Amino acid sequence: MFLKKVFFSVFDRNSLDYSLLEEPFIYGSPDTKKIRALKGKFKGERCFILGNGPSLNKVDFSKLENEYTFGVNGIFYKTKECGFKPTFYVVEDKAVMNDNTAEINDYDCEYKFFPTHYKSKIKNKENCYFFKMNTGFYREESPNFGIPRFSTDASKRMYCGQSVTMMNLQLAFYMGFEKVYLLGMDFSYDIPSSAKIDGLEIVSTEDDENHFHPDYFGKGKTWHDPQLDNVLKSYKMMGLMFDCAGKQIYNSTHGGKLEVFERVPFDELF
Repeated sequence: MFLKKVFFSVFDRNSLDYSLLEEPFIYGSPDTKKIRALKGKFKGERCFILGNGPSLNKVDFSKLENEYTFGVNGIFYKTKECGFKPTFYVVEDKAVMNDNTAEINDYDCEYKFFPTHYKSKIKNKENCYFFKMNTGFYREESPNFGIPRFSTDASKRMYCGQSVTMMNLQLAFYMGFEKVYLLGMDFSYDIPSSAKIDGLEIVSTEDDENHFHPDYFGKGKTWHDPQLDNVLKSYKMMGLMFDCAGKQIYNSTHGGKLEVFERVPFDELF
């Protein structure tokens, strides 16, 4: 009887739990209790979420020393450059993980968040929080392919949305931050004619001009078509969810083309 119930819960269209298809069990269990302990921990505080566009080089990082900050992917290049280290570090993209495994394992900060997909790659699990990542946004077989979603409970799962920024925003929401300021979100990409393109995958053959450091997605590194139209859809969803909860997302990027959020000049925040 139990097996019969499981069979129909998976294959009966009316009761189908698509999370079973989108989040394979092989990736292991998330750190539900550890993440739950962070719920509302920073209620009423503000934070800065850093993108990795060239404009990040215009930021005076000394002003962020006493602020809560989110850094992602290759932010370790900025750490090497000026000593800045974010409070929270997040990786979503498998290409980033595969190309930078050693650096990511060596990177040290107060909180590090990774999907359960990468548990086997993370050797140094100190300060690590593994979350359940729903990839339906990227999967054509999913009924939610290309449709932004938002998790209000990061301890259960978080939803992809074409940019790791969406993970940061869901985390910031869950942890209670009421004002979020975006930095380095230039919202602009140029794919070099020299790049090797295979579907949505791109392999660089020269220095990276789309990010704050030439080695970020430099020669030999793999990245994905940014699909800014999908990123914009997800940003709109994030903004709506924050607004509904009485929270705000602001854009404090130096320049750039992201206009979906109200702009607040970075230097006016201090």
